[in-house]
Amino acid sequence: MFNHDRTRRHAGATFTALALGAALVLTGCAAGGNGGGDDAGDGGDANLAITFLPKNLGNPYFDTSNAGGEEAIEEFGGTFAEVGPSEASPTSQVTFIQTAAQQGVGGLVVSANDPEAICDALNEARDAGVKVVTFDSDTNAECRDLFINQATAEGIAKSQIDLISEQIGDEGQIAILSASANATNQNAWIELMEEELAANHPNIELVETVYGDDDDQTSFDKTAALLQTYPDLKGIISPTTVGIAAAARYLSTSEYKGQVALTGLGTPNQMREYVEDGTVTAFALWNPADLGYLAAYATKALIEGEITGEEGDSFEAGKLGEYEVGADGVVLLGDPFVFNADNIGDFDF
Repeated sequence: MFNHDRTRRHAGATFTALALGAALVLTGCAAGGNGGGDDAGDGGDANLAITFLPKNLGNPYFDTSNAGGEEAIEEFGGTFAEVGPSEASPTSQVTFIQTAAQQGVGGLVVSANDPEAICDALNEARDAGVKVVTFDSDTNAECRDLFINQATAEGIAKSQIDLISEQIGDEGQIAILSASANATNQNAWIELMEEELAANHPNIELVETVYGDDDDQTSFDKTAALLQTYPDLKGIISPTTVGIAAAARYLSTSEYKGQVALTGLGTPNQMREYVEDGTVTAFALWNPADLGYLAAYATKALIEGEITGEEGDSFEAGKLGEYEVGADGVVLLGDPFVFNADNIGDFDF
C-alpha cells in the first residue's frame, strides 16, 4: 500500500480529531474571547488569538481544515475564531481581514479566493502587527508571511503512479482521464506521471490521455470509450475529482468492476460508495485537517518569533513533528494522503 511513515504515525490522532470536528458546528465566534491580546492563553506575552478565514463558510472541506486548526490552537493554549463569507468571490474576504486586524488578532490563516484581490487588506493587517499565513490557496508572496502548501506536483504525480502500479501488479495498459486539455495543474501532473512511468515502471504502458472537461457526463462517456477502445486496459488514473467520480460510477455498474483499477484524486464523500462496494481500492488527496493543524502551528511560531518566514527556518508542529520553511516562504504539508476502505469512514468532506 502506498503510504508514508508520518501519515501512519499520526493517522489515529487525525481521525479522532476529524470525527470530533465533524460533530462541531463552527459558528465563526471566538472560542475564548474576541481576539485581543488579553486572550492569548498560555503563550505568555504572545498574542495567540488566531482567526481562520476560509474561502467560504459551510464548505465541508474547510469545516474539516478549520477543525484541525482549532485542535492545534487548543493544544497550545491560544484562541480560535472562524469567520468568512458565504460566497467565495474574489473580494468577499476583504472586510473580514480588516475587521480581524481592527480587533487586534495575533494571526490570520487565510485560503485566498484570489491571489491579488485581498493583498492590500492583508498588508494593512501585517502593518498592524498581524501575522498572515495562507493555506490551500495562496496569495502573492509579497502579502503573506508563509504559505502552507498541501502537496507538490511531484508528490501528487508519484502518489497516483504508486497507487495504480500496486493495483495492477506493476504491469499492463493504463489510461489517464484528465480535466480539460489546457488545465495547467493537470498537465503538469500528467507530464510528471509520464516521467515516473518511464523511469521506474517499464512494464506499464500509458496508452492514451483523454479529457472529460471536468463535466460528469463527458467524463462518464470518455471512460466508456476508453474501455471499448482498449479491451486489455488494466487501470485508469483520473487526477480530477469530477473525473474519478464519473469513472467510478461507470465502472460500478459495468462488467469491468473489479477488473479495471481506478485511482486518482477525489474526496471521501464523493468516493465512499465506490470504495465500500469494491469498485475503487484506494485514491489520494491531502488531509485537510492536517493542513489546518499545520497552519495553526506555523502561525504560532511566527507570532512567538520562533521563525520569520525565511527559507531554512524550522518549527515544531505538535503531533506532525518538525517542519522547515522552503523557498518563497512555503511550508509543505507532505505527500498526498491515501484513502481506502480502512479509513474512508473517518472523513466527512
